[in-house]
Amino acid sequence: MQKKHFLYLLLAVFINCKTTQVSKKQEVSKGDFTIAFGSCNRHDVNNILWDDVLKVDPDIWIWGGDIIYADTDDPGKIAEMYEEQRSVPGYAQVLSEIEVIGTWDDHDYGLNDGGNEFEAKGESQQVFLDFMDVPKTDPRRQREGVYASHDYQTPKGEVKVLVLDTRFFRSALTPSSTKGNRYMPGIYGEGTVLGDEQWTWLEKELNSSKADFNIIVSSIQFLSDQHGFETWGNFPHEVDRLKKTISESGARGVIILSGDRHISEFSGTEVEGLNYPLIDFTSSGLTHVYSSFSGEPNPGRIGEVVAIKSFGLLRIHFNSRKVEMEMIGDDGKVLNQLSQEY
Repeated sequence: MQKKHFLYLLLAVFINCKTTQVSKKQEVSKGDFTIAFGSCNRHDVNNILWDDVLKVDPDIWIWGGDIIYADTDDPGKIAEMYEEQRSVPGYAQVLSEIEVIGTWDDHDYGLNDGGNEFEAKGESQQVFLDFMDVPKTDPRRQREGVYASHDYQTPKGEVKVLVLDTRFFRSALTPSSTKGNRYMPGIYGEGTVLGDEQWTWLEKELNSSKADFNIIVSSIQFLSDQHGFETWGNFPHEVDRLKKTISESGARGVIILSGDRHISEFSGTEVEGLNYPLIDFTSSGLTHVYSSFSGEPNPGRIGEVVAIKSFGLLRIHFNSRKVEMEMIGDDGKVLNQLSQEY
C-alpha cells in the first residue's frame, strides 16, 4: 500500500461548531480522516500493537514521545536505538504504509524529565530528525526545537496537526515539598514550557489556521495537573496562555493529544470563548504501562483511567463535526471511548 495522499480542496466549506455534552460513544464508523497515536515505546520490548494500528488503517501515525528509552547524552547511542526501532518488523510495515510524524519526550530527548539544561539537546535533535526522515532542507534542521506544523486537506475538510516540543526550551522544574510528589507548580509567571520562539510560531499557526480541526500534540499532559509529576500545570501561567491563545485565535475544533504517564485517560475543561470542551486525550503506553495504578486526582477526568497497553485513535467526521476517540488495546479491543461534537 502506498502512503496516503490528500487532494487539495477546490472549495472551502464552513460549518458552525455545535455545542454538545461530552458523552461515551456507543457506535463507531470509519471517519473521513483517521489519526492513530501513541507514546512510551521501548525499542527492545515487543510491541504487540503494530498489527492493530495497521488494521484501523489510519491516515497518519503520530509519535507522542518516548519513541525509545535512550537516557544518554551520546548521540551515537541514541541513533543506534532509533535504527533498532526502525528495524522492528511491525513498525517497518507501518512506515511503509502510513505517514509518520511526531515529537519526542524526555527519554528519547536523552535526559529523564529533562529540559533546556540538557547539554546534548542540539545533537539529539538532529538524530531525532534523522529518524523521522526530515529532509536536510527542512527549517527544523536550522533552528532549535522539533516543533512542526502538518496540514492535511481532504475532499471533505482540512486537519492541521501542530506538534509541540516541550523539552528543548522548558525551564527547570520546581521540586515538590509534598511526600510522593516529584514536582509542584512554580511561581506564576516564571519559567516556560515552549520558549519565546515556539510560542510566537504556535500563536501564528493558530491565528492563521483555516482548518476544520486543529490537533495539538504535547508530549506531557496539559489538563491533568495534580499528580505531582511532569505536566503543563507546573507552569500555571503557560496553561493560561495556551487556553487564551486557543480561544482568541478562532481556530476551530482544537484537541490536545498527550502521552508520558504510562496511563491513558480523557480530560476535559471549559475554556472561556470556546463553545465546546477542550479535551486532552492522553495515550500511554505502547510497550509498558503503570499496571499498579491505584488512582490519582484529576478533576477534569472523563470516564476511567486505562492502565493497559494501548494506542489512541481519532476518527474525524467533517459533515457532522464529530470526533470519535478510542483507546485501542491488543486484538483491536476498545478499552475506552469518547465522542465529541464541535
